[in-house]
Amino acid sequence: MAKLEKIIEIESLYKSFRKGNQIIPVLQNISFDIMDGEFLALMGPSGSGKSTLLNLIAGIDKPDSGSIFVQGIDITNLDERTLSRWRSEHVGFIFQFYNLIPVLTAFENIELPLLMMNLSAKDRKEHVDFALSIVGLYDRKDHYPKQLSGGQQQRVAIARAIVTDPSIIVADEPTGDLDKKSAEDVLNLMSELNQKFGKTIIMVTHDLRAAKYAKSMKYLDKGVLINGSAEIFI
Repeated sequence: MAKLEKIIEIESLYKSFRKGNQIIPVLQNISFDIMDGEFLALMGPSGSGKSTLLNLIAGIDKPDSGSIFVQGIDITNLDERTLSRWRSEHVGFIFQFYNLIPVLTAFENIELPLLMMNLSAKDRKEHVDFALSIVGLYDRKDHYPKQLSGGQQQRVAIARAIVTDPSIIVADEPTGDLDKKSAEDVLNLMSELNQKFGKTIIMVTHDLRAAKYAKSMKYLDKGVLINGSAEIFI
């Protein structure tokens, strides 16, 4: 069996926001590792800081202090231009509300991240077609978002997230806007990406049923990692 390696190392992370003259702590002294090929669920009540932590891991935001090493690179020390390039090459994003562009087809939405890369039209098509086949929507590639169900739109969003073959996939409440059946389909797809393709996935959710698809869980409460039963978060 291959030895598991750390893909993300989080050390002494602090994050706060300013509201008027008040400084509100959001994350306090967060330290943990994520292994390559892990499927981690970040759980906690509303306002616990889990989405903020996800944004820091994805390089969308920066902490007040502490470090986040991804594949040995401390992304907290990267300038904005370098960080933007790093995100486009290494991170796939899945959001609750899909964030698809309504005037673009499924194919065109998925192709978007590839337009920032030095690829020919032929190579882009091969990448998009492969991503579409993974999510089971090749026959819907010319459809616009309004012609697709919520579950299909989220699968297009997942295809867009994986089309660049990112190092990590971050998902913020990916089933929060879906019915039970569509949610199960999306979670099964994410599980397949993790198990079959070895993708490292970090998923924020408040739903224990969704979290059970992950290999491991971490719980945040008022910005602090805690030990305890997941039942308190339902």
